[in-house]
Amino acid sequence: MADKNQIDLNAYPLLARIGAVADKQKIEVHAVGGFVRDHLLGHPSKDIDFVVIGNGPAFAKAISRDLSAKNMVVYEKFGTALVEISDYKLEFVGARKESYRSHTRKPDVEPADLPTDLARRDFTINAMAVCLNSRQFGKLSDPFGGRHDLKNQIIRTPKDPVVTFQDDPLRIMRAIRFATRLGFSLEKTTKAGMCETSTRLKIVSMERICDEFLKILSTVKPSVGFVLMDECGVLDVIFPELQKLKGVDQIDGHHHKDVFYHSLQVVDNLAGVSDKLALRYTALVHDIAKPRTKHFIKGKGWNFHNHEEIGARMLPAIGRRLRLPAEMTRYAQKLTRLHLRPIALTEEGVTDSAYRRLLFQAGNELEDLLTLCRADITSKNQRRVQRHLENFNFVVKRLDEVEAKDRMRAFQSPVRGEEIMKICDLPPGPAIGKIKSQIENAILDGEIPNEYEAAHAYLLQIKDDFTGQTGK
Repeated sequence: MADKNQIDLNAYPLLARIGAVADKQKIEVHAVGGFVRDHLLGHPSKDIDFVVIGNGPAFAKAISRDLSAKNMVVYEKFGTALVEISDYKLEFVGARKESYRSHTRKPDVEPADLPTDLARRDFTINAMAVCLNSRQFGKLSDPFGGRHDLKNQIIRTPKDPVVTFQDDPLRIMRAIRFATRLGFSLEKTTKAGMCETSTRLKIVSMERICDEFLKILSTVKPSVGFVLMDECGVLDVIFPELQKLKGVDQIDGHHHKDVFYHSLQVVDNLAGVSDKLALRYTALVHDIAKPRTKHFIKGKGWNFHNHEEIGARMLPAIGRRLRLPAEMTRYAQKLTRLHLRPIALTEEGVTDSAYRRLLFQAGNELEDLLTLCRADITSKNQRRVQRHLENFNFVVKRLDEVEAKDRMRAFQSPVRGEEIMKICDLPPGPAIGKIKSQIENAILDGEIPNEYEAAHAYLLQIKDDFTGQTGK
């Protein structure tokens, strides 16, 4: 019968080498945390953290010499060292005890033994260590029942959860991230502690919060994490605009869908077909302005007029607060502005001009826009879903036909500004932009083909309308 306190590390000969160095140095060393958790889950890892009962950076230097590692970095401020060997990243730290003050999540640190070090960790599933010294090689230290919690798929703190989350409130985001990524449940008192301390997230840098936020968005089913954020009060602190999407109003028998849960369904739909983080974020926020634009029209129902434009205008402030990359915000703005356009093309009487304009405006993001629009079909009425999909497929077919004919995807005005200035004898200024826009509109409206010769001839035809303009 296998010893439940013994772990098979034969797949990692490097760990035996590290244990041999520790024996020579007469130092106790353990692989710890995420490596142990993932190993027990059957997920191999090449990022390994080690706890040294002693000086972590000094032992890392001994490892670096013994294994002829070319890359080693010591982080004196944190008492850690990173050694890179082949494709392994090995981080060493001395066992320590941490104590916190109320205004900061940065602890005061002092040396300690292994049980004390494990007690400071965030969750039981991360509070396990495996010995690498030869006499106890593979022996598991699991003082808080992490292996049991792994088996039962539970996220639980080693000590009082309120103390754990008050000490380091970023652990609230980490708990949600682990629960979402692993498909685990939050243990009852742990979740209660998260709810009680969620406002402490205000002392955490938004950069660290954003990192966890994006990791949650990157999971297989991101909605799980956002529901937990809502239940624990996290959205109120970091993303109140998203929390305000909740709720359903009803007037005269007319009700609208809960925009919060609709948005999460769109994110999950999209996550099933795309790993692109910026696209997932856009799915999350594409209806962000609906609470601001919601109004009821008697006899017709609910209306969210212009929510796509107002939502796009809201995104820069949200992006700055969340410390999102500026390019992600610009991308989300573009697709948010356009997300109603493909479906609008299913209406009767739509001309090729409307298709050209969408191709021109979407440009290289057309496929992403279409993917978003497909994901946005969330009705529980399967007949309605099928009808929307058929209409949408018709639009995609027409877009392909118009693009093949008019080549609008990489559209740029065939006549450039310098040539316009020369032909019209005009200085740089707004008039050049007006002429260029008129040429572009002529192409988009189908008056002239998307070709240089036609655009040049059209410029000669209209240039006299601008003669004498100074560009002011």
